[in-house]
Amino acid sequence: MKKILIVEDEIGIVQFLKEGLEEEGFEVEYANDGVAGLKLATEKTFDLLLLDWMMPKMTGLELCKKFRENNSSTPIIFLTAKDTIQEAVEGLKSGANDYIKKPFSFEELLERIKVHFRSEKLSNILKLGPITIDVEQYRVKVSDKEVSLTQREFELLKYLIVNKGKVCTRTQIIEDVWDIHFEYDTGVIDVFMNALRKKLNLKVDEDYIKTVRGVGYIANDEI
Repeated sequence: MKKILIVEDEIGIVQFLKEGLEEEGFEVEYANDGVAGLKLATEKTFDLLLLDWMMPKMTGLELCKKFRENNSSTPIIFLTAKDTIQEAVEGLKSGANDYIKKPFSFEELLERIKVHFRSEKLSNILKLGPITIDVEQYRVKVSDKEVSLTQREFELLKYLIVNKGKVCTRTQIIEDVWDIHFEYDTGVIDVFMNALRKKLNLKVDEDYIKTVRGVGYIANDEI
């Protein structure tokens, strides 16, 4: 199930969007100001962000810029009353993928969202430093040398790369990769991570998957 975060200060719009998106099968969370929205966006994993432009405490533009510092892949759509080309360009330059002008129909927004998810599906090749994953073929290479991984190791590596630049907590990994939603010994993740690192045969100074002590792991192209 795709997870969408709405950051919008008009409660009526939030409820309208939340009800409509949930009816379409999406999981939805929301925040009513930019600061709370950024906190949610960085602490949890979402498949798409819907951001209002003008909000209390932090504008959507500022939120987008800060979010993009550590996440370059999650699609962002601006919901904006601003209608000049210059403002639209400013939004896209801040890291947004798209924008839709208020007032808009739910059907129009839904189609925009589906377009971004379809585009996401077309990207079957994921990269992290010398590591390349072919999602469709279930193949992994390190510097053009093929590596054999178990399905769980593959899914773990894919999850970290998809969330590249963002700290993935052990709890998030257990829930999103293991699909376990009850109390569970997250230490099992460390066992899989050790095995994965050995198979990828990365040198100590080329550890593209770093441990965040007491929290989880982060994948990053920058060593």
